[in-house]
Amino acid sequence: MKQFLVILFGLVIATSLSAQTYAEWCDRALSAIAHDSLPQAEHYIRQALKKDPANSHNALLFSNLGHIQHSQHKYDEALESYNLALGIAPRNVPILLNRAALCMELGKYGQAQADYSLVLDLQPGNREALLMRAYVYRQRNDYHSARADYDTLLKHIPQDFEGRLGLAMLEQKEKRYDASLALLTRMVDEKAEGSSLLTSSQHAVVYVARAGVEKERGNNDRALMDLDEAIRLDASLAEAYLARGQIYLLQKKKDFARQDFERAVALGIPMVEMRGWLEQCK
Repeated sequence: MKQFLVILFGLVIATSLSAQTYAEWCDRALSAIAHDSLPQAEHYIRQALKKDPANSHNALLFSNLGHIQHSQHKYDEALESYNLALGIAPRNVPILLNRAALCMELGKYGQAQADYSLVLDLQPGNREALLMRAYVYRQRNDYHSARADYDTLLKHIPQDFEGRLGLAMLEQKEKRYDASLALLTRMVDEKAEGSSLLTSSQHAVVYVARAGVEKERGNNDRALMDLDEAIRLDASLAEAYLARGQIYLLQKKKDFARQDFERAVALGIPMVEMRGWLEQCK
């Protein structure tokens, strides 16, 4: 999760002109951030850093600078800023989470895993770190470690949506289809029982996940029923159209498949990812 860190300096008027100017630059940076003037905020932060490069609060400045650069897709610069921030405050949990999130985007899974692990050393129940480290483990086929993180998370937050969904996907990865379907069906049935806190969009995601398991088991008709329900609940869910189009293609229903693939593109799936599927509809 990317987040700005509030710079809690307590801007007391200092006896030194140098200290006062540093505080003023920081104040201007916060004001620019509040008004979403990110290039201006970056300029002010750099001025503050130049004014007092040894200030103990510079970890927070570097972290905010990293977030600003991340938001502007200056990924290498953002990573360097987070590194500098952690060089000053190596056990700061929000900064570690910011750097880990950036590393995930850059595909630097090893560094992200190390950051999430340090966060969990400091805060064993940290939800974001447990979820994301479990995802990294899953991507690396370290299913035992991924399961341990999901179990820890769900012990603390039994109804966590992403935790339960992640565990169900892990069961699917391990080809434990009955266990995966049991988890997903339980989440689906909660809405019918009136006991669910999930939104319609979240339920749609669960239906898509269950359809994926059913498809792997060869139950394409059941998968289609789930995908139809997912689209009824959230007609903007591009993944549902993609999955349904793939099943239509298996069933030789090329016109229906093409319509779903085109809808998936319209909803945001890049054409480069869809071109092969559309070619098969000719």
